[in-house]
Amino acid sequence: MYTASSIKGLVLAAGEGSRLRPFTFSRPKHLIPLLGKPMIQYPIEDLFSTGVRDIGIVVGYFGDMIRDILGDGTGFDARFTYIQQEKRLGIAHAIHRAIETGFVDREFIVYLGDNILSNGIKDYARTWFEDNSDVHILLARVRDPRRFGVAIVRDGRIVKLVEKPKEFVSDLAVVGVYMFRDPDLVEKAFKSLKPSWRGEYEVTELIQWFIDNGYKVSYSIVSGWWKDVGTYDGLLDAVYLLLDRADPRIEGVVEGDVKGRVVVEKGAIVKGSVYGPAYIGRDVIVERNAVVEHYVSIEQGARVLSGSIMRSLVMDGAEIDLNKARLIDSVIGSRSIIKCSRELQGDISLVISDYSRVQL
Repeated sequence: MYTASSIKGLVLAAGEGSRLRPFTFSRPKHLIPLLGKPMIQYPIEDLFSTGVRDIGIVVGYFGDMIRDILGDGTGFDARFTYIQQEKRLGIAHAIHRAIETGFVDREFIVYLGDNILSNGIKDYARTWFEDNSDVHILLARVRDPRRFGVAIVRDGRIVKLVEKPKEFVSDLAVVGVYMFRDPDLVEKAFKSLKPSWRGEYEVTELIQWFIDNGYKVSYSIVSGWWKDVGTYDGLLDAVYLLLDRADPRIEGVVEGDVKGRVVVEKGAIVKGSVYGPAYIGRDVIVERNAVVEHYVSIEQGARVLSGSIMRSLVMDGAEIDLNKARLIDSVIGSRSIIKCSRELQGDISLVISDYSRVQL
């Protein structure tokens, strides 16, 4: 019988997020806010939706910050156990650390802390458990398979996994969710591995061991979208996709004009105009001379004094004063200040790290 409460969850959040520098010089990427939540909260809540409440979080880079933000899980009606991965030696090594420390001692689901799936994993977890598979993985069709591990499938069966292929072998990318039935078998597989050319123990090679040794490795092709949030473009894509599924909600004060699917959190004050889909976080102020256009997430405590913003992420505490200019396709770091003292016309696109100041 499928009882998710007996399954453990494992969220991986030890990486440095080098592709998201300079933001990750001052925090782990997993704490970058998206619509009022740190990125890592989305996979955690997805595990909750399956019934999993006992979750290990593998940390390394700025791990103390993740502990401080998430706590021990009591605020989520769950239990969080933190597992240290001192050296970032790959996903398979992170899984090994969770087993080695004794946290993983039964069936478990691994979820990368920078992955978001629109339809969640609940149905796939049930499929894995009811099929009695040793390993179950999720696949998604992608345009550029070279960026991912991919699966070669023949006659409905996975025959080979290839990590970041240089030549086309399949367009079925391996999504960052892996389900394992027996931790002892996983450890046996790990001990057979050697570091790849990247110096990491690859999860694709770990799963390949199960395939090569005749164990049952099943898969599901995900419906809806899947986003691996590891780049600036990925951040903005995540904002767009999350806003597309957000339900409109007004809990703050609206003195100006709000149209379309807009979320206005408690403590926010909108004096100007907001056109959805858009997210206005807690204690945000949108002044009278400011316009927030489509696909914008303005995080807690930010202030938009003047100008227009479109297709952008403005992080907590930032201040935007654009005069008559428009900010588009931009990522603005926490507590940064952008001030346009001249009457510039047209669009501006910026990627600004935390605590920065830009004078135009």
